[in-house]
Amino acid sequence: MSHLMNTYARLPVAFTHGQGARVFDEAGRGYLDALAGIAVSTLGHAHPRLVKAIADQAGRILHASNIYRIREQEQLGDRLAALSGMDEAFLCNSGCEANEAAIKLARMCGHQKGIDSPAIVVMEKAFHGRTLATLSATGNRKVQAGFEPLVGGFVRVPFDDLAAVENIAAGNVVAVLLEPIQGEGGIHVARAEYLQGLRRICDERGWLLMFDEIQCGLGRTGYWFASQHAGVKPDVMTLAKGLGSGVPIGACLAAGPAAGVFKPGNHGSTFGGNPLACTAALTTLAVIEEDGLLARAAALGAKLRGAFAGALEGQAGVVAIRGDGLMIGIELDRPCGELVMRALERGLLINVTAEKVVRLLPALVFSDADAEELVSILSALIREFLA
Repeated sequence: MSHLMNTYARLPVAFTHGQGARVFDEAGRGYLDALAGIAVSTLGHAHPRLVKAIADQAGRILHASNIYRIREQEQLGDRLAALSGMDEAFLCNSGCEANEAAIKLARMCGHQKGIDSPAIVVMEKAFHGRTLATLSATGNRKVQAGFEPLVGGFVRVPFDDLAAVENIAAGNVVAVLLEPIQGEGGIHVARAEYLQGLRRICDERGWLLMFDEIQCGLGRTGYWFASQHAGVKPDVMTLAKGLGSGVPIGACLAAGPAAGVFKPGNHGSTFGGNPLACTAALTTLAVIEEDGLLARAAALGAKLRGAFAGALEGQAGVVAIRGDGLMIGIELDRPCGELVMRALERGLLINVTAEKVVRLLPALVFSDADAEELVSILSALIREFLA
């Protein structure tokens, strides 16, 4: 019996090691990993360059308090600013911490404008984390249930509906927060026109535009950030998951009116941006760039969606195949959570979200052979399930 809190419905397998897009259990059985720790293991498992960088850094210094300068942190901040066009970065440990920073930043901007109760526009079916503020911003009652009273200050509207945002009275609103691609919500991709329209509305009304790119960012869609498909630059952007390829790290980036708002003492993190995590992130970004993994994600993602469309053509019960790059959802017409265990038994790691959407988030190092194996196994499983 484990003394861990029963917070996860864990599958009956434990992994001991991995290599590339494969992981191995205690009995030595291999599995094709099409989930990458839920978009975390950007470079797959045991990437030699990342392993060496982490080992070398561990031999120098693992942690230093943020009351001192941390060179690796400064380098990462500069790198993220160069990639995103943002002005500054706050480094933390996770996605919900990055979103907490964004929420606090928006509220502080509001108070500086004399707004006593600043509000943030958020989306239906959104997922922003499990802390009290981020689950309050999340559009999923299952996540929120049992933790009331929720944090106030959020105005909820339908996703990808520009008119719904335009119809909000300015009042005490200070920001709009959304995922350019909803992950937990079922792999819903925002239209470019929608993101561009939000930028226009925020500019007109003096609101901050805040993008949660925790799952969809960092090369997964073929661009460094999913919002770059629409040519839209936000005022605040949050990152985590794949930034450290498995080493916990998050970031809240700010630009324009959101930059320079936080002052010493306004916000902080004990572990955030320590040398080890920043080295993992810097190495991840370098490998993505130098190995051409952005173009690879775009091309392989298109190939996978096309292959699934062909393999599942005419199959009753398949509602949609959607996504961008290596962020793919296959929506069925019925709850399909049992597919996760069925896939595990066939040596494949997948996930089901929003009850009816098979979610695929493979590492950016996924090979053509890996992709063919994924389509073969999963298409057969879906056809069997729907028969």
